[in-house]
Amino acid sequence: MVEDSAAEDSAAGVLAEKIDHLFRVVRRPNGDQHSHEEVAKACREATGESFSATYLWQLRTGRRDNPTKRHLEALAEFFQVPPAYFFDDEKGAAIAKELDLLAALRNSEVRRMALRAVNLSEEGLGTVNDIIDAIERREAQRGT
Repeated sequence: MVEDSAAEDSAAGVLAEKIDHLFRVVRRPNGDQHSHEEVAKACREATGESFSATYLWQLRTGRRDNPTKRHLEALAEFFQVPPAYFFDDEKGAAIAKELDLLAALRNSEVRRMALRAVNLSEEGLGTVNDIIDAIERREAQRGT
């Protein structure tokens, strides 16, 4: 029984992390996060079922872990990700990486660098990667 409880807590944590990740990276056009009420309302309209902002907050924080399949599909539809994000761990991880890339590209400096890199040769890209690696190591050593 203790193992079942631990597995359920782990599953709730994974679900909460996935929902929280969507809120953090899938933003309104102005860059603001979507509100719980906004998302819950859209999910209510999509499913015709009860779906409150409090319930969504509980799912997002791991306090609840029992959404229906329709609720998860409505969340996927709202955030414009495939439902597999919630139901298939391997596909979910790949989708999360794509979302992280899109979030990074919202940063104008990252976007500017990426666009400039398009014109570089393979050797030039390798050099840029080496420089970035060196900066990452230096910043990790400084704790920044």
